[in-house]
Amino acid sequence: MTYKAVLLNPGSHILVSAAADALQSRDTDRRSILDVRRSFMIPTCQILGIQFFNGDVDEAVQLMVQRGGYLIAPSGTCFARLREDERYRGAVLEADLAIADSGSMVLLCRLFRRESLQRISGLKYLKHLLATLKGGGIGGVFWILPNERAEQKLLDWSRREALPITGEDCYVAPRYGFEVTDPSLVALIERHRPAQVIVAIGSGAQEKLGHYLRESLPYRTAIHCIGAALGFVTGDQIAIPEWADRVFLGWFWRLLAQPGTFVPRLCRGLELPWLLWKYGKSLPPMKRQ
Repeated sequence: MTYKAVLLNPGSHILVSAAADALQSRDTDRRSILDVRRSFMIPTCQILGIQFFNGDVDEAVQLMVQRGGYLIAPSGTCFARLREDERYRGAVLEADLAIADSGSMVLLCRLFRRESLQRISGLKYLKHLLATLKGGGIGGVFWILPNERAEQKLLDWSRREALPITGEDCYVAPRYGFEVTDPSLVALIERHRPAQVIVAIGSGAQEKLGHYLRESLPYRTAIHCIGAALGFVTGDQIAIPEWADRVFLGWFWRLLAQPGTFVPRLCRGLELPWLLWKYGKSLPPMKRQ
């Protein structure tokens, strides 16, 4: 494990608040959490060129809520894309915070590299984030969703929870291509000025969208790219038991529910052991075209 400056914990609340105040100006809005690690110690572990956060889930939520930027949670099937998609690669490397969603990556790191990396699944992160949002006092929330069904499931879920959401708080994203730009979305978020933006459109496009929003918005907000995790909570996707998520078997539940979708994805994930064995902490090179 490596450290960058001062570890965030409840005792460092004053320091965190001071840093959040410093990030309000237009000049500092563009700075990522990675840029300010000289001032605050953030535990990280570098895997395949990505600096993964290596603390507990509440620290990760606190860091994002108070400091902003965009968070990613790459699954085990995403790492092959690092060698194929230059824009995805850049978005992942420039993320303000990366959490280790992939249980297979965590286990393989222990086996191959003797690295101890704290796993924080996207689902676990989202549940802790939602608990923080329900506590209030951290500003408005804006939701970016993959389709109308996901939006309706979210609205139905919100009526059962202490977290009021209206249609004006939601945006159904188009199917983005290789280039991810959306000036209409930027204008909408700028008009609402939420403190938190939750992106639930799926891996690949959402990391690019998180990067695009951070670079395009005129103010700094927290952008949480959590993919399918929101669907597990709202009922849009099959529910994953907490014990299954804790023992790294969330993928198995999804495979049982949608084998046609997830068998090809899992096949892509078979490249991960080779990547970790060959490159370890280093960023793999792009494939030759």
